[in-house]
Amino acid sequence: MADGDPRVSIVIPAHDEADNIDRLIEALDRARPELEAAGYPTEVLIIDDGSHDQTWPRLAAAAATRSWLWTFRLRRNFGQTAALAAGFEHARGQLIVPLDADLQNDPADVLPLLRRLDEGYDLVSGWRRHRHDRGLTRRLPSRIANWLLARFSGLPLHDFGCTLKAYRREVLEPVRLYGEMHRFIPIYAKWAGARITEQEVLHHARVAGRSKYGLDRTFKVLLDLVTIKFLGDYSTKPIYLFGGFGALLCLGGIGCGTLALIEKYVYGIWAHRNPLLLLAVMLFVVGIQLFGMGLIAELLVRTYHESQRKPIYLVAEEVNRPCAVSPASSLPPADASTRTRSA
Repeated sequence: MADGDPRVSIVIPAHDEADNIDRLIEALDRARPELEAAGYPTEVLIIDDGSHDQTWPRLAAAAATRSWLWTFRLRRNFGQTAALAAGFEHARGQLIVPLDADLQNDPADVLPLLRRLDEGYDLVSGWRRHRHDRGLTRRLPSRIANWLLARFSGLPLHDFGCTLKAYRREVLEPVRLYGEMHRFIPIYAKWAGARITEQEVLHHARVAGRSKYGLDRTFKVLLDLVTIKFLGDYSTKPIYLFGGFGALLCLGGIGCGTLALIEKYVYGIWAHRNPLLLLAVMLFVVGIQLFGMGLIAELLVRTYHESQRKPIYLVAEEVNRPCAVSPASSLPPADASTRTRSA
């Protein structure tokens, strides 16, 4: 890292947060000198995610008088995940900290998270232990979602939804974010072998603006959880999933067919009057279809990995690499200008 380059990049997505921008900048003005004094040269990136209020003019005015503040505006509202992805791609620091713009996260909590990274962790997740949200529409669904995520991912975090986290850059580089997947970054990091811990952080009640979250977000989390479970367990061997269900259905079909034959020859029940025969045929046919889907998925997965030269492993450390061996990149080559446009 060259002289003058930041060590830390704070990434803040903002959408219709005009009433909070001035207070956010003041909080950053207070927190940044403490970070600098502790040995963390810091830049701040604020991404205006297609706001319709005065968020952008206020951000532009603040950036005009602060060399450490970098702000840019997306052409429309792409969503929090896309805004974070844009910030991650533009960030220069080796340590990256996303933060909400509504000041429910406290910028003063950034320093404790960075110090935990220096203890040897790759990712430190904020834990809003004492939340100041509505119980029925926010806290209860969040607890259910966090329990499900911890249960199915095997990662015992209390608060997957907290935006305030601290990452080493190498943890984020292999991650490609889509949809609403930003809350699952710790799970992606776990798959890559990252060392993960959590740190309690403050949580303030929203004093201005309107929350962008509702009960519908919980339903989206549940759907995303299905995707995450599939990617984690079967992304390289989908035949195990489809073939397993297919085998169960075929066995069920064979069992129903056997019962239909027993009832015909033992109890005299004609097969054409027995619903078990129709159920047997249906189960067996669906089972065969699942086998076929598994084979097609195997071909797609192999095409995906081989066409993009996408690695099936990530190297953590090496000692005495022979000069004749060229390092295999853990990421497919990407054009920077294309990434900027897609953000």
